[in-house]
Amino acid sequence: MSDTTEKGTDEFNEPRMAINRVYTKRGDAGETSLVGGERVPKDARRIEAYGTVDELNAFVGAALVSAREARDSGAERLGELVPMLRRVQHELFNLGAILATRPDQVHEAQPRIRAGEITRLEAELDEMNEALPALRSFVLPGGSRLSVELHQCRTICRRAERICVTLARDEEVEAESIGYLNRLSDALFVWSRWADWAQGCAETLWDPNEASSSSS
Repeated sequence: MSDTTEKGTDEFNEPRMAINRVYTKRGDAGETSLVGGERVPKDARRIEAYGTVDELNAFVGAALVSAREARDSGAERLGELVPMLRRVQHELFNLGAILATRPDQVHEAQPRIRAGEITRLEAELDEMNEALPALRSFVLPGGSRLSVELHQCRTICRRAERICVTLARDEEVEAESIGYLNRLSDALFVWSRWADWAQGCAETLWDPNEASSSSS
């Protein structure tokens, strides 16, 4: 699979910042700044949206480290996930950048999610899903540590998607942003199953009769 992501003919603007001080004290009153400089409450829905995307990025980073460590310990196939997860981290930052910008402040070279990112996720998850056995029930997180971490990423991704859907009722949100989160959650589910399969770990499928009330 190609190592390049289709982004169109125009490149995004490079970051223009110099972080010399970690704290500014400007947020002590419960407000923060959007990309255009507008001050908004820290619990505003737009802040919650890109804050949850940021949370997801941190969990993807943890899964990336686990995939790299497993690869280096002998599970070489897990190395296939490493560049995918690293790329997703960059895409999530692009997503956060567009969510942190009011629609009327967006410029042409603004980092954002484009259709090419969604298409690539679809191709990757389809390719990995072909190797997996058909599901007969829901999968319980378990199997391997990497699989569990990818499930954690999936659930946070779903939460980010829900928040963006809520935001879109009141403010403009690019359709690709929500579509990407939807597809990424699907990819994370497939990758979690594939991680167990690649390591020879058995999946645990949901069995309603395994509940204590059913087995007593």
